[in-house]
Amino acid sequence: MGPGLYSDIGKKARDLLYRDFQTDQKFTLTTYAANGAAITAASTKKNEAIFSEIQTQLKQKNFTLDVKATSESLLLATITTEDLGVPGLKKIVTIPFPYQTAGKAEVQYLHDYAGISASVGLNSKPLVNLSGVFGNKAIAVGADVAYDTATGNFTKYNAGVSLTNADLIAAVTLNNKCDSLTASYYHLVNTENNTAVGVELTHSFSSNKNTITFGTQHTLDPQTTVKARYNNHGMASALIQHEWRPKSLFTLSTEVDTNAFEKSSKVGLSLVLKP
Repeated sequence: MGPGLYSDIGKKARDLLYRDFQTDQKFTLTTYAANGAAITAASTKKNEAIFSEIQTQLKQKNFTLDVKATSESLLLATITTEDLGVPGLKKIVTIPFPYQTAGKAEVQYLHDYAGISASVGLNSKPLVNLSGVFGNKAIAVGADVAYDTATGNFTKYNAGVSLTNADLIAAVTLNNKCDSLTASYYHLVNTENNTAVGVELTHSFSSNKNTITFGTQHTLDPQTTVKARYNNHGMASALIQHEWRPKSLFTLSTEVDTNAFEKSSKVGLSLVLKP
C-alpha cells in the first residue's frame, strides 16, 4: 500500500515497453517435489551459445531457500526471511560458490510511507548500496546510492520521483551519476481488456542524444496478450503471449530494424511450463 522500493519507480512503463520482448530461444520447466519444493530447469539459446540453469526453491512459513546452479559452474544460494518480528521487514542473504567473496546481505523494509533497502557485500572491503523511497500511493520520491569501500568512491547515485493516479503513472529519474535523465508515462486506457500505452524518453547529457520509445499492450482474450513498441532509432518490436494453461506461457516476439529492411528480422521464442 506504500510507495514500494526504489526499483518500483517507473516499473509499470518499463514492464510494458521491455518485459517479455526477447530475440533468444528460451525453455523453462517447473515441477514440484512431494515436500512442496519447486524445481525449475531453464535453457536459453543466444546466438550460438546455450546457457542452462536449474533452481530449487523451498518455502516454509516466512523462510525461503533458493539454490541455483548454472552451466557456467556457478552455484548460488539465496536465503530470504520475512517479517522478522516487524511487519514489512525482509532479510536476504546471497552466497555464490566458488566465489564466496561476491556474496551479499540485504535488508528491505516496506512501510505505508516508506520503502528502504540496504545491502552490503560479504567481504573485507564491501560494496554498500542504500536506497530509500518516501511518500504514499500517490507520490513518491527516492534515491539510490552505492559506495565502494575499496576505492572510496561512489559507484552509483540516482534519484527519482513518481506520480500515481487511478489509471496513469508518471516518473522521472536521474541515472548514471546524473549523466542521463529518463521520463516515463504509463496509462491504462481500458481496464476490461487491459489496454495500456506507455512512453519513455531518455536524454544523455554526455552525448546529447535522446531515445524515445513508445509502446502499447492489449488483451485479445483472457489468455492472449499482444504488445508492440517502437523507438526513434527505427527499432520496431511486437509479441504475442498465450497462457494455454494456468502459469504456462508461450511467447513469440520479433524485432525489425525499419532503417535496414534488408537485414533479417530477429525472432524470439519462450515456452514456460508449470503443472
